[in-house]
Amino acid sequence: MTLEHTLEDWGYGPERKQQFDDLNQDGWMPARVVRAAGREFHIRTTEGEWLAEPSGALWRDATEGGARPAVGDWVAVEPRPGNDRARIHLVLPRRSKISRRAPGHDVVEQVIAANLDTVLIVSALDHDFNLRRIERYLAVVWNGGATPVLLLNKADVCDEADQRQLEVEAIAPGVPVHRTSAKHGDGMELLEPYLLPAKTVAVVGSSGVGKSTLINRLLGEAKFKTGEIREFDSKGRHTTTHRELVRLPGGALFIDTPGMRELAPWADEDALNDVFTEVAELAATCKFNDCTHAHEPGCAVRSGIESGELDAARVESYQKLQKELSHLAKDERTKRAEGKKFGRFYKHVIKTHPKGRKR
Repeated sequence: MTLEHTLEDWGYGPERKQQFDDLNQDGWMPARVVRAAGREFHIRTTEGEWLAEPSGALWRDATEGGARPAVGDWVAVEPRPGNDRARIHLVLPRRSKISRRAPGHDVVEQVIAANLDTVLIVSALDHDFNLRRIERYLAVVWNGGATPVLLLNKADVCDEADQRQLEVEAIAPGVPVHRTSAKHGDGMELLEPYLLPAKTVAVVGSSGVGKSTLINRLLGEAKFKTGEIREFDSKGRHTTTHRELVRLPGGALFIDTPGMRELAPWADEDALNDVFTEVAELAATCKFNDCTHAHEPGCAVRSGIESGELDAARVESYQKLQKELSHLAKDERTKRAEGKKFGRFYKHVIKTHPKGRKR
């Protein structure tokens, strides 16, 4: 069977090959997850695209969401005889990811996409423009280890595009910021430095910002469904319902993601400091190490706000995210403690219950 593209075209390099070879498992082969929908995955193998599902052990033991396969993952699979299907046994180590706290009450990491080189954070320049949401996306991307790039889309419908770009550049020092109009194709050439052969790029953003229109423009075909935007508030429907990795005509690999109704960051203090560098630097000079920047004497952050050195809205956003991450860390510790307690109880039951004893 002759393939149009090799695994190397899908990002398989020497480092991945070494990781796979180290497994030393006969009958297993490397593959990349290119689409995810529930427990069914489309994978790219040396023999083409197959359907795959996780082994019972992998799915059962994946108590953390990050351990389950995600689009962009490299996995070890075992072909199933007689058809183009496979069983996923293992997820190879990720070098980067986009993840968030999964919606709901459980403290679980939900990995949106993995093994990314660049993440395009798309924000529309219409009524949906929101600096605080951009900060959240930046925290998620920095924490995952990929390189963020900001795209300000729908530049054709905004009379304040210059001012809004300056506002974005002010909250994202060092991050490239580009203006585009995916609908009309304006600014697409600005993406060329990131769309290199075998490099993986993901696009994230809320619904209605033009992610699917952007990727359709790059593909040169209407592969992904787009939705109409309500004129009075610029809100769009969630037209992308799954995550998928596709290969662009120039050889770059591109992942479209659904618009996220909830973006509860799965991040740490370092990622937060990367986004709010000016706040973090002043906070480090406060008189008290545990300063809440609310009423303590010698608070450098409050002094910075009063002098105009810091933007009060930025500080408020920083504190809000800091509080969320603090709750996340506390919930994780509680979950681990409860898991250990249940484990001890389970072992006690097995040891003491007559039916649990070995005969």
